[in-house]
Amino acid sequence: MHEQHSPAELPHLRRQKILLILERDGKVMASELSQHFAVSEDTIRRDLAELDAAGLVQRVHGGALPRPKDTGKDYFTRVSETDEVKTRLAQLAASWVENGQTVMFDSGTTTLQIARSLPADIRITAVTASPMTAITLSEYKGVKVILAGGQVNPATMSAGGHETLRLLEGIKADLLFTGVCAIHPQVGISSLHFDEVPVKQAMLDSAARVIAVTTADKLGAVEPFVVAPCTRLHALITERQVASGNVEDYRMMGIEVVQVDT
Repeated sequence: MHEQHSPAELPHLRRQKILLILERDGKVMASELSQHFAVSEDTIRRDLAELDAAGLVQRVHGGALPRPKDTGKDYFTRVSETDEVKTRLAQLAASWVENGQTVMFDSGTTTLQIARSLPADIRITAVTASPMTAITLSEYKGVKVILAGGQVNPATMSAGGHETLRLLEGIKADLLFTGVCAIHPQVGISSLHFDEVPVKQAMLDSAARVIAVTTADKLGAVEPFVVAPCTRLHALITERQVASGNVEDYRMMGIEVVQVDT
């Protein structure tokens, strides 16, 4: 951001320009916008609050991000769609599974795809709170499946509640493939669904190694309910082309980042 603007600029024009900067850069910081438009940070924070209230941005500490896109598609519609990017990410993730391991599979269509991508002769103990993933894993002769039961959320098709947590807390897994709604270097891993948070946290606490597998659109995004800081991850598998954010931010935290050509 180089060109400065007059403080007398109308607020609605300034907010339109903030949206253009956000679209270009993938994020905006209040301190930088304050200098750019020659107004106070309080004025910028009010601008961002108005844009957030209108559903145009997602406010985060110190600035704003693009609001995550809601496709409006239910779980079964998303599962039935062929997504070449997710398939390639899942295939790479599945190659990290070794015979004899206890592996946790979080909820989500990407982790379901990982389950579908395992070698046919794999021999592992698999733990999941997702009935759909459990069914997929049960098709492997060498996979022992443990399903954490509880009340199923129709939006995520995953179980939650006291019984789910008690089972997960009693398992020590070698590996966890955690589902990602959104991940941001400062905010951390966050979810759209409040009842997912304790289940995801229990899985993180129960795994020796945690791998997040996600498409690039979820990098730099923020959802309302924070699960854990990014430092809980050991590895991140994503696309090579990243529209917003910077994968180096994750590498600087000690996370192994593997990017797949898509």
